[in-house]
Amino acid sequence: MLDPAIEGFLGERKEAWLKKKIKNETTDEKKMMYQRQADEAFSLSGWLPSAAKRAKQLMMVSHPGKFSHPSAKTSAIIATAKHQNDGFLRTGNAEVELDVLGNAAALDVFKFLSCKMVDGKTVLAHLEKDTDHVKSQLDVCAEPYDEIRGGLLAIKQDEDCKSKTSGKVKQVYFPVGEGEYHLLSIMTPSSLLFKLTDRIREMHFSDETKEAREARKNQQYHAKGFSEVFGLSAVGYGGTKPQNVSVLNNQHGGVAYLLPSSPPTLARRKVQPPRQDFFKDSLWGPGFKDDFDKLHKLLNQDPNNMHIRKQRDWLIRAIVYQVADRLWFIRSLDSGWSDSDNYQKLPEYQKIWLDQQYKAKRQGNSQWLATMEKDLARWLVLTYRKLLDHEALPFGDDELSHVTRIISECEEALR
Repeated sequence: MLDPAIEGFLGERKEAWLKKKIKNETTDEKKMMYQRQADEAFSLSGWLPSAAKRAKQLMMVSHPGKFSHPSAKTSAIIATAKHQNDGFLRTGNAEVELDVLGNAAALDVFKFLSCKMVDGKTVLAHLEKDTDHVKSQLDVCAEPYDEIRGGLLAIKQDEDCKSKTSGKVKQVYFPVGEGEYHLLSIMTPSSLLFKLTDRIREMHFSDETKEAREARKNQQYHAKGFSEVFGLSAVGYGGTKPQNVSVLNNQHGGVAYLLPSSPPTLARRKVQPPRQDFFKDSLWGPGFKDDFDKLHKLLNQDPNNMHIRKQRDWLIRAIVYQVADRLWFIRSLDSGWSDSDNYQKLPEYQKIWLDQQYKAKRQGNSQWLATMEKDLARWLVLTYRKLLDHEALPFGDDELSHVTRIISECEEALR
């Protein structure tokens, strides 16, 4: 008993042939003649020997050369690769069917080999494993089964064992050494290309997507919604004769989708974190000049005057709070920014101080705080000297300790 898939295939072929032959004016006698011819030609024993001979007119491939030029003649390449969870859309990482090249008149052989038998496996898969099931199905001809099997499997075999490319295929010189290159032929992974196209079409034009779009149009709720892929490009292959390129290309009307590959538009950072040192990279001395000028005037007045001392300390606090403002600008960045290679030279304590991913560490450990307060006091004194130049008054250990003490009083703003 014939497998239902094989029986259905032959029945469709016979029906299509009779439809072309029998017209309204065809006589009953000719109808009977055509029916007998069809029964004979499209019985498995009648059709199979011819199919086995014609299979070599086709080539199953994963990377056809005809996508570069329909006249390109290259080796029948079937690329294989192991599946890896590397996030790339590539050969081996997606389940795809092979493409087919060759004489369009022999495509019925490919359709036969693609028929799924009762166990869900194709005729071709059974032939490759030489199963008893396929042998019992196809061993019905005068020709030996092994000859039939070998003829059908020729669709996956290249008679020319030497790899060959074509001048019509795109070529790239790839450097492999000093003055040495490999000339690579760029082949199109048509199976992946059209798998992507199928998924995009399903995403955009399925019945469920149409329902979701209609729901949005009517401002109604839809449980699943729909997705969009913007910036697609449609590329055509084969012009008015897509069948000259490949079977998959013909099945898709010669049109495939390409995802956008333009560089991303990056928003410019309003806040740039320091690369080597917060005090050098993020604090611009001249921006504090007015406050340091006022501080200088107070330092030149009587240090024993309580009101002058309070104004002096208030100015130092004002400068510290401006530093704190800059600190919180940097903390507003996405946590973990200091992990980038760009910030390898940034001191560890400043990473803890500035990067919000270390918030818990800042609260549980105060060693970084003491180092930061000393560096901030040193920056304040050095900036004063730089801005006031030769007019700057000397800062001794007592003055530096006083500045550090005031910074400690501002700990809440800096922690």
